[in-house]
This record gives sequence, structure tokens and C-alpha cells, in this order.
Amino acid sequence: MENSASTNQAQAGRTPEDGEASAAAGSREAGVEAGLRAALAQAEDNVRQQREQYLRAAAEQENVRKRAQRDIESAHRYALERFAVELLPVLDSLELGVRSGAAGDPQSLLEGQAATLKLLERAFEKFSIKPIDPIGQPFDPSLHEAVLTQEAPNATPNSVLQVVQLGYELNGRLLRPARVVVATAASGS
Repeated sequence: MENSASTNQAQAGRTPEDGEASAAAGSREAGVEAGLRAALAQAEDNVRQQREQYLRAAAEQENVRKRAQRDIESAHRYALERFAVELLPVLDSLELGVRSGAAGDPQSLLEGQAATLKLLERAFEKFSIKPIDPIGQPFDPSLHEAVLTQEAPNATPNSVLQVVQLGYELNGRLLRPARVVVATAASGS
């Protein structure tokens, strides 16, 4: 029987040492496989954690974006609130002038109008709305609108002779150009 076992091993080209080596290699492969499974499990756990962090960060970013959008919408919706509050006394003054207009004397109506104008000017000043009154200055098409040209021998050509309607700017940005009469050189010169 021993002979048949040796024969079988010889036929297969194996020796008893080969069997031991094969068993050792199998146990090494099992160890490597276990190590690879552990590394795979750790990598999968790492991927799961990274995904959770990514999802949290994406949700936080979306919340910040929505909050900023709400703040912008609120700012647009209520941007004029402070200005409107400042204009209410002007409206009250105008209403009072209209009600007392029929019975009032012209001097008190004029004083009331001047007081109303002062209220409006203070409201404009509070919100950095400044008048553009360019009389005597060179004509600037970015700030002025020429409604008429007029010969003026005593004025510098292309300067503003008269302001028909004041212009206004808000924080340096033009709201309305000043409507002006511009001087031209006398035709005889």
C-alpha cells in the first residue's frame, strides 16, 4: 500500500514535502485573503464615512444658499421701508396743506410748502440722495440733459446757464440727470 501511495505521488510528481509546502501556501493564502478582506472592509467603511461627510457638507451648503436667498429676498422686499418711513411726514405735511389750502392765507401756505420741502430734503440727505445743481459748470452729458442751447456772450461756451430741473444721484449713482440750458458762443464772435 505504501508502494501505491508512493506510486500515486510519483505519478502526480509530488513528494511528501510538496504536500507540506502546499498546506503552508494554503494557510498563507488564507492569511492574505483574510488581510485583504479586512482591508476591503476598512476601505468600504472609509468610503461610507466620506460619503456621509460629503452629504452633510452638501446639505449645509444648500442650507446656507437658501438662507442667503431668503436674506436677499427680504432685503429687496423691505429695502424701501426706512425711506418710506422718512417720507410719511412729508405726506402728512402735504395733506395738511391741501386741507387748509382753501381757508388759509397765501403766506401760511407758502411757509407750509417750505417746511414740507425741508422735510423732503432731510429725508433725501439721510439716504444719500444728493441734488445735481450744475449752474455755471461745464456741461457733462453723463450728469446733465441739455433741453436748450442759448447764446450767452458773458458765459463760457458749453457751460450750464440755467437749471430747468435738478438732477439727483444716490451714493454717486445717477438717478436723474439735471435738465439744463447750455451756453453757446455768440454768433457774431
